Formats: sequence, structure tokens, C-alpha cells
Amino acid sequence: MTELFSFELKRQDKAARTGVITTPRGQIRTPAFMPVGTGATVKAMFPEDVAATGADIILGNTYHLMLRPGAERVAKLGGLHRFMHWEKPILTDSGGYQVMSLAKLRRITEEGVTFQSHIDGATIHLTPERAIEVQCLLGADIQMVLDECTPFPATREEAKRSLDLSMRWAERSKAAFARLGAPGQALFGIVQGSTYPDLREQSARALMEIGFPGYAVGGLAVGEGQQSMLDMVEVTTAVLPEDRPRYLMGVGTPEDLLGAIARGIDMFDCVMPTRSGRHCQAFTWSGRLNLRNARHAEDTRPLDAESQCPAAQYSRAYLHHLVKSGETLGAMLLSYANVQFYQELMARSREAIAQGRFAAFAEDVLRRYQSGGED
Repeated sequence: MTELFSFELKRQDKAARTGVITTPRGQIRTPAFMPVGTGATVKAMFPEDVAATGADIILGNTYHLMLRPGAERVAKLGGLHRFMHWEKPILTDSGGYQVMSLAKLRRITEEGVTFQSHIDGATIHLTPERAIEVQCLLGADIQMVLDECTPFPATREEAKRSLDLSMRWAERSKAAFARLGAPGQALFGIVQGSTYPDLREQSARALMEIGFPGYAVGGLAVGEGQQSMLDMVEVTTAVLPEDRPRYLMGVGTPEDLLGAIARGIDMFDCVMPTRSGRHCQAFTWSGRLNLRNARHAEDTRPLDAESQCPAAQYSRAYLHHLVKSGETLGAMLLSYANVQFYQELMARSREAIAQGRFAAFAEDVLRRYQSGGED
């Protein structure tokens, strides 16, 4: 089912990698950051503006879309791409993380997970097979196996039990995808194991034995701290095959992204750029800015003169006025500028890796973030 899906590794700079994922809907340049379009929308942004930032792919959420408007309805309307007016690739997660974090009264068994919808309280039963069916109805180009996102903290015994269940679900997910997936679509496995290095390695090897065209690293950025997260990434990428893309789920800050790229990660997603934009925070090449701060009230400088984003050329004084006044345009402009910054960070990372100077590039960005900006 994946004969039209491929990954070509172009260049390595130590562990950092740049390459190209090819799908029927277009190529994805890696390292890649996927803006999160949870409910068929990247919040506060037009799809055309998301594409204009340089994004090659976005993420949709199985949990939210299966609850509203429903996967069968989206399929009836022509699939998620047509529904949300996005013609480039879409990756969908399996919904496992949202079941853990949002669902009411969830109950996990060998068969799957039963939970109450956070929207209307309806009882929903999600199995590995149903998770794949939903993603295929949506028409996602890259899909995820259903896994149990191991809560943090977890004892070694709890993490092992969760890992084993996720590996059995991965096998079932792959079998369902073999029946339901379309040519050119790809299914990724998800590595679990909490903060236990040997369990991370065990999970990676189990997934490789099952065989997937790409591998995600899940269950991180859930409270374990940045260094522990990066340690687990390093342990995992050391085991995963070099000829398959590696996706770190739900991460994160610019510092997190650079640290993970340095350890061999190719793909990322996070709500941070748009969520921060809606909460008056900006990511710029001189550091983070809080546009609520009174210091910006009469600052005529553009938000980020180094950015190529049209939204970043508005003055800090104007953006301060918008956010203090509660104007919707403030959230829209800051979300646009933040997503553009993340895409520029990926583009400059790809260039630096290709030129063999990624470590120096990352050090420069980190220095700016440590010395510039504001809390």
C-alpha cells in the first residue's frame, strides 16, 4: 500500500539529517514542522496562508474529527483535503493521546479503549481497527497506529505493560491498514517506553520487526523535562533505521526542535505556534515576545524584521493595541507570524545541515533565545 510513498536521505551532519518524503500529494522537505489543524483548521489561519509560510504538510486529529463532524461525513464530502481546502499532504494522529488527556471515564482493555466524548458525553469505542478506518475515511496521507500514550510518571512495570499493549495494537493497526489503506498512503508505528532507555529500544525493535515505512516517537513532552526527553530521543533514533523518516510527536519549543534535530528527528508537530499566537506570544529571530507588555505600546519596530512573513512586518505598537483590545486580528497576525517562524527555522536547519554547519546554527539560535526576547 505504500509503493508511492518514499523517503530519500539527502545529507547528514553528524546525527542531524535532511531529506525528502515523497507522497502522491507532494513532497515534504525534512526536517519538517507540521502546523496542527486539530479540527480541520489551523486555528486563526487561512489554509492559503499556512501554505504561504512554507508548510509542506499539516496534521489533523482523529479523535476530534471522529467526534465532530464525523469521519463518515468527511468522507461523504470528499475527504479531509477537499473539506478544509488543503491539497498538500495531511498526517493524522490516531487519537490515543487525546483519549488520555481529554476523554471522560475512559477504560482501556485489550480490545481497545471505551470513553465518553468530551463534547456530548456519548460513549465511544475506539479500537486499532476503528482508528485506521477513521483515518482512511478522512483520506490521510500519513496515518498513525493506535497506541496507549503512557502517562507520566510511570513505574517500569506500568510502562512495560503499556508498551506491550501498544505493540499488539500496532500489529492490529497494520493488518487493518493493509485492508483499508489506499496506494500512496503510509502507516507509521509509534515508539513508547516512557523514560526507560531499554524499553524505548525494545519498543523500537518490536516495531521494526512488524515493519513500517516510518516511525514516530511518542509518549514524550508529557512532563518528563527537556533533557530526559532528548535523552529518550537519542536512545530511540540510535536504533531506528536510517532509511525511514522519524517523527517526534507533540514537540515543541524552538529549543526542543533544534535539540531533537541534532539527534536525528525528521518531523515535528505542536500546537505551540498558534496557541501562543492566540495568547499574545510571538516567536521571533530575537527571542520570544509578549505583546501584552506595556513596553511595546509605542514601539514602531516591526514584530520581526528578519522574518519573511507579511504579518511580522506590522509594528509591535499595533500588535500590542490589537491584543490589549481583544481584537481577533491580533491572534490571526501572531499565529501567522509564529507558524512562519517555525517554517523558517526548519528551512534554515535544512540549509545548515546541507552545508555541514548545523551545530553552529543551532548554537546561534539558542544564544538569541537565551539572551533576547522577554518572558
